[in-house]
Amino acid sequence: MQDETIREALSAHWHASATGDLDAEHDIYDDDAICDYPQSGERILGRSNLQALRGHHPDKPSGFDVRRIQGEGNLWVTEYTIAYQGRPTRVVSIMEFRNGKVVHETQYFSDSFDAPDWRKQWVQPITDVGR
Repeated sequence: MQDETIREALSAHWHASATGDLDAEHDIYDDDAICDYPQSGERILGRSNLQALRGHHPDKPSGFDVRRIQGEGNLWVTEYTIAYQGRPTRVVSIMEFRNGKVVHETQYFSDSFDAPDWRKQWVQPITDVGR
């Protein structure tokens, strides 16, 4: 039953993220949560700092699509696409829970790129990823 509760909390979190409801979006985090952005070398300490950072983002998302949520116990992964000014970025969010709240999140961001011609004989296009 714990997994079902966490999955519901994640669904509410991502819905709030997509609609810009900052309070509901950050309800999932523990007061002392840590959020890491490894690609930029940043660490955000505490739910209040994370909410303030996101609340001051200069753009509002023009698209938000959760591809899948997978996990069990205290470790959950969400793959989603977020778009700013129509430009999609793929994101992987890894969340660690304790007592029903996120205590650590790591987010990886990636822009789309064109597949090189040299490997097309071994691959097929993915049509459901929102390029």
